[in-house]
Amino acid sequence: MNLRKWGLSALALTFCATTGTVAYANQPVERSGNHYHKVACDRGNAPGTARCHAHVVTDAAGNELTANVSPNVTPSGYGPSDLRSAYNITTNGTTTIAIVDAYGYPNAEAHLGVYRSQYGLPACTTANGCFKKVNQNGVQGSYPATNTGWDQEQALDLDMASAMCPGCKIVLVQATTASYANLAQAVRTAAGIAGVTVISNSYGGSEAGTTSYEASYNQPGKAVTVSTGDSGYGVQFPASSPHVIAVGGTNLVRASNSRGWSETAWSSGGSGCSTVYAKPSFQTDALCTMRMEADVSAVGDPNTGVAVYGPTSGNQAGWMVFGGTSVSAPLIGGIYGVTGHTPTGAASIYANKASLNDVTSGTNGSCGGTYFCTAGAGYDGPTGNGTPNGVAPF
Repeated sequence: MNLRKWGLSALALTFCATTGTVAYANQPVERSGNHYHKVACDRGNAPGTARCHAHVVTDAAGNELTANVSPNVTPSGYGPSDLRSAYNITTNGTTTIAIVDAYGYPNAEAHLGVYRSQYGLPACTTANGCFKKVNQNGVQGSYPATNTGWDQEQALDLDMASAMCPGCKIVLVQATTASYANLAQAVRTAAGIAGVTVISNSYGGSEAGTTSYEASYNQPGKAVTVSTGDSGYGVQFPASSPHVIAVGGTNLVRASNSRGWSETAWSSGGSGCSTVYAKPSFQTDALCTMRMEADVSAVGDPNTGVAVYGPTSGNQAGWMVFGGTSVSAPLIGGIYGVTGHTPTGAASIYANKASLNDVTSGTNGSCGGTYFCTAGAGYDGPTGNGTPNGVAPF
């Protein structure tokens, strides 16, 4: 029995809905296409802090749609084979991906094991040397306090990195809080871990007051991927750093074309022209004289979301469907993991943009019809240079 149903009514029929007590309980229900969803991390974060960009699919009342599935039942939402097909990824990788998030996640390894087992991916455990968890200072212990919304973000990040690079090792680096200072420290720690070639970051916030943290994201020889946000048109940090790979979001559906898939810009994916950071040499778009985001994109719309196994409350877990540019950043990070390359920023994406799937329709806001918020042929803000079609640009 296949539970991959994309209409909300079908989800309600095939899932046993449960309500978890989570950090976003008072956040409004949002809607994308046929699906309702809520943010995993509260909007309105304080200055000097970031919020995660994960969205969990819910019913109309905001209750998570969770399910327990048997090994012979496919969870709802795109799984590894779907995502690898959509982006033409055919090898498994051998390098190490670091995931940077805030707060502790005591069940990270166990929940990752459920996801990988469900989809026939090789085990990734502490015992076999594949999985490692450290705090922001690199210590295996003294982990931060837990936070269910950020735990869901971590589950999403771990699962997406695994989906794209099942042969990669994974290091989960947990910042004490979601302050820019602590997250920057966690990035520096990740960069110093032997073997790490990718650092994935699925969070962001205002650019104001961030210049003292930007240098932490300048890690030559590492692919530092960052989600562009989930509030539509409007720039966010650290995606606006000239040294990172800013990853936007798309709506991804199956299609009867030669690729077998089609994409449009996700209406809530982030994009924008920085007011703080200079334009990197690899960007040549004319209207934005500062750093423009995004550079590249991948699925992010909750209406075409991905399957994730993780916490539904403080003490329960289950299968959920997630969206947000929190999907696309670790997904692109996983592709960098497959290549094992040591890039400097997003330059190779711009140099090899002809090898990407150009996304030519959709918008994420109001910008006078310019490429700042409107997808079109060639480069645009919401989708960057396009989405992966194999590993050449990475």
